[in-house]
Amino acid sequence: MTAPTLTTSDRILHQTVLGSRRFSNYFWASIVSLGGIGFLLSGLSSYLQVNLLPFANPTELTFVPQGLVMGLYGGAALLLSLYLWLVIGWDIGGGYNQFDLETGKIEIFRWGFPGKNRRIDVSCKVDDVKSIRVEIKDGINPKRVLYLRVKGMRDIPLTRVGQPLALAEIENQGAQLARFLSVPLEGL
Repeated sequence: MTAPTLTTSDRILHQTVLGSRRFSNYFWASIVSLGGIGFLLSGLSSYLQVNLLPFANPTELTFVPQGLVMGLYGGAALLLSLYLWLVIGWDIGGGYNQFDLETGKIEIFRWGFPGKNRRIDVSCKVDDVKSIRVEIKDGINPKRVLYLRVKGMRDIPLTRVGQPLALAEIENQGAQLARFLSVPLEGL
């Protein structure tokens, strides 16, 4: 989640949530694509006995088993890279949180995978909010998440999925949101 921005007035808080369109996802999708193309071309070069790679000579490989395995690894890597590029293109997890004190409504919106549930849109009333909960778990798999606690609903996550936010940033965002909604901050 980028730094929350106040828009239109001090009565509306709009937060943009970063989805899968992050630098790290572009980086890994590119690396897997290049590796997959390299392995697939090596396998094809071994089979066709024509050098398709300018920086190596895979024609010296015997097709069975070396060229065949390299071709299969290349095909698997290209399928994985296709998945990564589709997730980036669909911007899975991207969206926004909007808190409107003028209308008394809260809207949490995220993009999901294509299908009938592609648009994930959760709405509730500001009066139904019990608190803002901060969950911080350190260790091998750290977790730093802000949740919106609403009467009659499960806790709604407000922060992005993936790389955890800095401790000071999550505390500041939680305190700012709790102050904005005039509700308690739990978990600190």
